[in-house]
Formats: sequence, C-alpha cells, structure tokens
Amino acid sequence: MDQEMQNISKRVVGPLALGSVVALTLSACGGNVAAGGGGEEDFPTKEVSITVGAAAGGSTDLIARALADGASSDIGQAMPVINKPGANGTLAAKEVQAAKPDGYNLATLNASLITITPLAVGEDEAVSIDDFEVITGVSQDDYVMVANPDAEVKNVDDIKKSKKKLSFGTAGVGTGSQLAQSLLLAQIDTDFKEVPFDSGAPAVTATLGNQVNVSTVQLGEAKPHIDAGKLVPIMVFSEERNKFLKDVPTATEEGYDIPVSQYRAVVAPKGTPDAVVERLEKSFKATFKTDTYKEFNEKNLLTPTEMPGDEIAAEWSDLADRYKKLVDEYDIDLAD
Repeated sequence: MDQEMQNISKRVVGPLALGSVVALTLSACGGNVAAGGGGEEDFPTKEVSITVGAAAGGSTDLIARALADGASSDIGQAMPVINKPGANGTLAAKEVQAAKPDGYNLATLNASLITITPLAVGEDEAVSIDDFEVITGVSQDDYVMVANPDAEVKNVDDIKKSKKKLSFGTAGVGTGSQLAQSLLLAQIDTDFKEVPFDSGAPAVTATLGNQVNVSTVQLGEAKPHIDAGKLVPIMVFSEERNKFLKDVPTATEEGYDIPVSQYRAVVAPKGTPDAVVERLEKSFKATFKTDTYKEFNEKNLLTPTEMPGDEIAAEWSDLADRYKKLVDEYDIDLAD
C-alpha cells in the first residue's frame, strides 16, 4: 500500500478507523488478514475427494463410498469417490501422492500395494507407505482358497495327493491372492499351473466353470458360491479363523507360515498438516460408530481394523519386511 493511499485513509476516516481501512486494503492486495481465509483451521471449505485405484463396484470402491457417505455428514462437505484403476492401484496412489498436501485429495489404499506389489515390480513403480500421511486403518478382507467340486480337492492333503497337475487362479500379479497361494504351493512342494487374472471376480468365474481347479480370492467374492455349494473352501490365510467362515481352518493351523490378508487404510499426501489429518480422522471415527457402517461391514464380510494412522504405517512396514523374507526363503518370483 503506497503513501498516497495512507494519506487518503487519514483524511477520509480519521485515525481511529485507519486500521479497518488498512485491513481492507491489504485484503484487496492479497493479504490474509484473519481466520476464515481458507487455512487449515477452517478445514474443510470445499469437497474432499477420495481416489480409489480400482473400478467401481469392487471391494475397495464400495468401502470408499461407505466411508465417504458417513464422513461427509460429519465434515459438512461432499466427498466424491474417484475411480482410477490401473497398475494394481499404483496410478491412483501416485496421483494422490503428488497432490497438494492440504487434505482435499485422499486415497483408499490396499496394503498389498505397499507390502506385496513392490516384490513384483521395479523400484520406480513401487509405492511406499512413507510417501503418505496415514489417516486411519479401515478394515481387513481375508483370502480364502476354494476349489471346484469336480476337482476332488477338499483340503491341502488332497492337493498333495492329486494325480493330475492342478491349475490355480489368482487375482493378479503382485496381489495378496498370488502371494498367499504361491507360499502355500512352495511349502507343500507340488507341481502346478498358475493362471493370473486381472482381479478376483474372473478368477472365481473360472473356478466355477472348472477352467481352473483352484483359486485364492477375497472371501466376499467367494462366500455366496461357498454357501451355495458351488465352491469348496480349503483354507483361509488370516492368522485367526474368519468369523464368517468359522469351520474353515487357517493356513497357520494347517502348519504353514502364510499370514496374508488384505488391509485397507485412508491416506493423504505427505506433509498434510496435523490439524487437517486429525479433523479427517475424527470424521472417519464418527463413521465407524454408525449402525449403517457397521451393517456395511457385516454385509460385506469385513473385519474392522480401525487403528490410528501411525500404527497402520508401522504394521504395513513390518508386513512388507516379513513378506520379503518369505519370498526369499522359498525362492518365489511374483513377477513371473
């Protein structure tokens, strides 16, 4: 503000009102003169997007939409879900990682992208949890190995004793489905044919038609067909029995070291202010408490893992190290 403007202010409004005029003039010149100017203390002042690295209708997409429905009510802003499938979620993660760290661009990440995919891709394609601020853990989605009834496989011993070379479907390269199944087959040392699909749904379809004899998919994808007797559950890969499939043993119970589940979390770009992260966490915590969201988890066979962001980051880092040791121990190449 130049000297002429100050002189005009003094002549027109007098000394007592000078502060008000100066404030208005600074505002016109681009100055931030008060709270309410869109800073983190006012967050959010516009819609908050959640990007999903998968097509609409899949588990991660449905989870993101359930979260957005609840959290948007708490923060008083719309929370649109943006689907950006590709590269097993890497495209979406990289886009949000590069976004402005102001809390308006979030992502729902699958743990496999952080803990497993780096074992199958080059270093430049890998995504690290250290590249994000983790807002909250969300849920656990367990993997189950299932067989077509005509494959005559009801348990691991049947796989070992099979006189024919069985085919095994997975949800794709670098997924928890592939890792869990590869670890089991390596530990039982059996001959097999692996058939990777681009997601769990086509793997289930192929198993139902006996184009592949066995597959490992997420429980929600297989459970309706298990209940209908069209697929035979062999084992789950969670460390404890899944409450939605209580009669099916875990790999650990069967004597195999294969602790693989699909975990999900909501993240923001690295450097997002603590106050903004805390406000977002509050909105998701409020969502977790609603009956609507609890019913959503039950309907979709999801186990809550609603842990603080720092605990999730530490847990996923530990899993990444654990999986790396296992694939090295059993000489597994997930990129094949």
